[in-house]
Amino acid sequence: MSGQTSREKVGAIELDPMDDLAARPPRFALVGPLLGILAAGPAVVYFWGFSVDDALIPARYATHVAQGLGYRFNPHGPSTDGVTPLGWAYVLAPFAAQGPLAALAAARVLGTIAWLAAAAALGAAVASVEGTKWRYASLALVLFSAPLGAWASGGLETGVVVALSTAAAALAPRASHCATGAALAGACAWLRPEMVAYAAILGAGRAVTVRGSRRRTMTLLLAVGPWCLAALTRWLIWGRPAPLAVFSKPSDLQHGAIYVLGAVVLSGAPLAALAPLAFGKLPFWPRVVGAASLCHLVVVTIAGGDWMPLARLVCPVLPPLSLVASHLLGAPAGTFLAKMRLALACCGELILFALRGPAAARVLADRLSLIEAARPMLEGATRVATIDVGWVGAATESDILDLAGATDPEVAALPGGHTSKAISGAFLTGRQPDKLVFEIATSEPAASGPTFERWTEARLAADPLVRRMYRVVWTGPANTPVRYAILSAAPASSPTSDPPPSD
Repeated sequence: MSGQTSREKVGAIELDPMDDLAARPPRFALVGPLLGILAAGPAVVYFWGFSVDDALIPARYATHVAQGLGYRFNPHGPSTDGVTPLGWAYVLAPFAAQGPLAALAAARVLGTIAWLAAAAALGAAVASVEGTKWRYASLALVLFSAPLGAWASGGLETGVVVALSTAAAALAPRASHCATGAALAGACAWLRPEMVAYAAILGAGRAVTVRGSRRRTMTLLLAVGPWCLAALTRWLIWGRPAPLAVFSKPSDLQHGAIYVLGAVVLSGAPLAALAPLAFGKLPFWPRVVGAASLCHLVVVTIAGGDWMPLARLVCPVLPPLSLVASHLLGAPAGTFLAKMRLALACCGELILFALRGPAAARVLADRLSLIEAARPMLEGATRVATIDVGWVGAATESDILDLAGATDPEVAALPGGHTSKAISGAFLTGRQPDKLVFEIATSEPAASGPTFERWTEARLAADPLVRRMYRVVWTGPANTPVRYAILSAAPASSPTSDPPPSD
């Protein structure tokens, strides 16, 4: 096959363009994309019931945009930077006329379609790799991937970002593709700021394939310019270049290291592509993709990782690393070690699938039942205070006091993480919420009332001012994995004598 594959040289670097499928027989050209879709499909189907609370945050922003209220989390509140992927709420707005749940449904479909299309592109790129047919075995990393299957339909922008990062890596490194490839990488960094290193390295790799300083500069600008533009937009509108999540969830290097280490061991592709000795023998473009992916893992470590399940922040580099693994598997020399790494990687994926899969596949159904159960109890509230603003925001149209600070700059500025903000009873009551929604720590309420484990809620529940002003009026269904209590403000003229919630 190597004799039939054209190669390009730029300076002293020999490029492997991964032949365009158009140059191959039509029947052969369909094999790769079909295998990619078949590899991605089973996990997508299995995890169709997966989602997260945070997916309902941009859905609520999108609802208010669709209703003509503007880019704001609360219908009567200020515009805040509560959605990290800038512009994502506007993508969902055309589907949000019926509320946050309709916007969430649209986001799930968009993410799934984007990932399946990207899986086809990944399969095409794998088919174009020179070497033995063992290169196709790298698609097993997609077949057994719980993170890719779950986050495709998770309802956040992750499925779209994974699609963009995959396309940016899979597109052949030809001079004619440099602008498109760089723009795809730049779009990743626009939606996810931590992708900037990945985008910059891919952009630099693309720039090598073109002649002339002007075209090289333009290629780099297409890769890193969107990230800079997003930061500038935030600074001009909200007075800070970084997303509000950076301030509401401060970085923790130790947590980031544990997060990335777990992802390397259990998410498959990083372990399969971890070949320091063979890496230098790879063609130019797989080395660029591998270096960009590795730098992304370092950035995620420094950023402190994530609190969401199934390695969300690592997902965008899993398909690109699968492409690198296909080069290692297809090489005639050293394939035994590549096969061993692939086997270990798939074992890690299957372990993650078994440990997290069944529960993750039921999250959406549990949340929808919780929303329906809590909606009557929140009806008529003017302001609700809670950490979990996602599902609560789908259960009520009331203004929400975000005790995690993800959508509230004033709370985000307080010391502590998203479940441990230093919120006093005076601060809480000063914002005048008439309902509080707290997560119950145990499966069954104690005799004296439900207990609360998360630091912010436990501290507020023990505050004398809060104990005097609020009483528990509802606890969530016992058949849900996570239970909540709703506390209601007692009328000033008749303070409650009910036992206060204990800490």
